[in-house]
Amino acid sequence: MGDAVIFLLGFVFAMLAVVPPGLLNMTAAKISLNEGHVRGIMFAMGACLVVLFQTYIATLLARYLSENPDVVDVLRQVAAGIFIIITIYFLFIAKGTPKKQVDPKIKSKHSRFFQGMFMSVLNVFPVPFQSYMTVTLSSYGLMDFEPISIISYVSGAVIGSFVVLYAYIFFFEKIKGKTITSQKNMNLIIGGITGVISVVTLLNIYFRS
Repeated sequence: MGDAVIFLLGFVFAMLAVVPPGLLNMTAAKISLNEGHVRGIMFAMGACLVVLFQTYIATLLARYLSENPDVVDVLRQVAAGIFIIITIYFLFIAKGTPKKQVDPKIKSKHSRFFQGMFMSVLNVFPVPFQSYMTVTLSSYGLMDFEPISIISYVSGAVIGSFVVLYAYIFFFEKIKGKTITSQKNMNLIIGGITGVISVVTLLNIYFRS
């Protein structure tokens, strides 16, 4: 599989992981609205630096898992259960009431960069998510774990994450009053995405059993 395709896959998967409103993208948008685009971008850069290391760790973990098929089977089953639980939560349990957010009094650009790093470290979801995705790609022969492939995938994931954060920074002010940004609709979007992933994972388990 060409390195450009691997880069594109990393780009797309990272975008799917970051597009649903969460702590990072909503904070980046809020910083941009309150303090200007430059500080929002600094926050995004700090967050994406951590994404780089998280994705790299995830691919190394995936390489180990790909060499142990029994562990991969267990991982798929655990992943399916997690995605099903997340889907049920966002579709049927999560409420549409917005939560009050606390805005830290951090003003300097460098402080926003380190805040982005810190908040990205707290978001551990990319590691298991990217591990599962790269293991799945490897199982279909779409990715190997040679250094150039890992670099291509990690680069795509970092740029994909930054593109989404950049979009939130520059376009959130224009869409924040639209219906699509309501918490209820966002819950439905997140639930729909995880629901699709759940179905794909279950089908993968079924056809490999």
